[in-house]
Amino acid sequence: MPQHSHARLHPCRDCDGFATAAITTGLRNRDGSHVIVFAHCPVCRGTGYTPRRPRPASASSVLVGSKAGAPC
Repeated sequence: MPQHSHARLHPCRDCDGFATAAITTGLRNRDGSHVIVFAHCPVCRGTGYTPRRPRPASASSVLVGSKAGAPC
């Protein structure tokens, strides 16, 4: 059976896939639990993945000027 591939997504470069961090403020709620603030990565918006960008054209595939050896 073929495996699913995530070809269009790759881990975020800024957060390395750890998109959300839970930070305790040091305060406690009335029930005794900690007050927690969640901070999300601004680049991937908390998903951990970013879409792949198309590769720029390489210098060998772009023709600049005339071809070498072509008659003028």
